[in-house]
Amino acid sequence: MTLADGIWQQIFNFDNYGELLALVRNSLIAGAALGLVGGLVGVFVIMRDLPFAVHGISELSFAGASAALLMGVNIVAGSIVGSLIAAGTIGLLGSRARDRNSVIGTIMPFGLGLGVLFLALYEGRAANKFGILTGQIVAVDTPQMSWLLGTSALVLIALAVMWRPLAFASADPEVAEARGVPVRALSFAFMIVLGLAVALSVQIVGALLVLTLVVTPAAAAARVTASPVLLPVLSVVFAVASIEGGILLALGSSIPISPYVTTISFTIYIVCRLAGTYRTRQWGARRAVPETT
Repeated sequence: MTLADGIWQQIFNFDNYGELLALVRNSLIAGAALGLVGGLVGVFVIMRDLPFAVHGISELSFAGASAALLMGVNIVAGSIVGSLIAAGTIGLLGSRARDRNSVIGTIMPFGLGLGVLFLALYEGRAANKFGILTGQIVAVDTPQMSWLLGTSALVLIALAVMWRPLAFASADPEVAEARGVPVRALSFAFMIVLGLAVALSVQIVGALLVLTLVVTPAAAAARVTASPVLLPVLSVVFAVASIEGGILLALGSSIPISPYVTTISFTIYIVCRLAGTYRTRQWGARRAVPETT
């Protein structure tokens, strides 16, 4: 076997695939829930220009998960606590974009440093440490599933309640505030919802690559449509396709799940960007053609 064949076998290996598929039933269910949550939350992340906040929250989510791993308690709960602390801090101290970015830039290295400290103190399996950063495929057990599905349901209910006023406040905050929409309260509430969504995503793709579930699908959808109905639908479809496809491709390999998810998500984004550019050029060319009588 050549070196290239060996590398290929590590990346794509479908030996005993049917038997292995039974091991990731929980992961596939969790992936579908996270794709739904990430796709919907991502719409507002793009509208409100919050990708940097997602990354900042993920760092403290990583610190919370690492602390939970060190103490031997539920990792999902630790991740959620870390995310909520970060989201609440950003929401309270970062009302303006400049202030928000300064707060995030301060939180990120602090959270990362704490996470590294907790992992350095942890003396258990190295795979557990690595999984928090890069994601895990078969580590979703029944207690974690309960946390994941319960928190996902909470996020979806919150989004359903605030969707219309939040969309209004995100599109035109000044007009929304003038019409009595509680813009500041909605902004803080959304940051809490975003914190929960980030904590959930960390469980599958890891703390370093959360953006691929919470940002990239919505960014891809925004390249091909501006419809308030089609945009969230496409965002969810892209997110679910990325995570489920990543799980299925990673199943037989020795590679963490995150490269597969990020590659699928990035490919979808590139295709949508090219399609959006082509459509814009075609539309411009049609408008440039003078009408004939």
